[in-house]
Amino acid sequence: MTKTGNEDRLEATKTYMICLDVDGTLVNHDGEMSRAVKDSARAIVAAGHEVVISTGRSLEATLPVIRMLGIENGHAVCCNGGVTARIDTSLEYGYEVVERKTFDPRPALLALQEWLPTAKYALEDDEGRFLSTERFQDASFGVVAEPVTLDKMLEATAVRLVVFSTDSTAEEFGEAVGSIGLSGVTYSVGWTAWLDIAAEGVTKASGLEALREKRGFGIERTVAVGDGRNDIEMLSWAGRGVAMGQAPEEVKAVADEIAAHVDEDGLATVLQDILAGDTDA
Repeated sequence: MTKTGNEDRLEATKTYMICLDVDGTLVNHDGEMSRAVKDSARAIVAAGHEVVISTGRSLEATLPVIRMLGIENGHAVCCNGGVTARIDTSLEYGYEVVERKTFDPRPALLALQEWLPTAKYALEDDEGRFLSTERFQDASFGVVAEPVTLDKMLEATAVRLVVFSTDSTAEEFGEAVGSIGLSGVTYSVGWTAWLDIAAEGVTKASGLEALREKRGFGIERTVAVGDGRNDIEMLSWAGRGVAMGQAPEEVKAVADEIAAHVDEDGLATVLQDILAGDTDA
């Protein structure tokens, strides 16, 4: 029997919407998921909580994590809020894209190229393809990027623009980007000299808020766990925002609590705490 909207909302008052970053949270910096994290995450899914993978990765790079956790129905917020997908294993591909937030990358590309002439650029377009300069490839793309000229990249419609510069530290990169005065976009600096750019106002939090309203969860029934600067808005948004132990200080500053380091299975402890609450109830 198909659930009504009221039944969905009733169920949402009994469970949590648990929003999980991938790199540095679900998996360590070698891309490996520990047994403790995998088991606790699968137990959370089995208990009926709504787990939403919330990541800077593209959808194609997120799907293996979704399958690993046994999520058969639900949603994922990818590309730092640029792409929202509905997961349903009964569909031909196991998912459908329900929204792409796009923008014109030309102004940002031109400004960045002037200030960072040696940087590498990659762009996810409105059809899920990746275009890149200088053979720029990364596992977070989920597909092999097509090498193109900058002129061709300027003509594209973007969901996500990625910039990588080996000539600067993350701090120096952040200062350079700030001095450029990018407008009409949202950006975050990663652990290294890595920059993610999305449409204006688009973050993990904006994508998750749209899902929260649709699924009928009160904000107090939301939990978010992450470790990067692109998680700041998400941790601030959630009813319970948890920063991983290795997170930068500015990320920890917006969190409600700090978990253990990813190498110490910090996420597993958070999820086990939620499961223990289920038992107590």
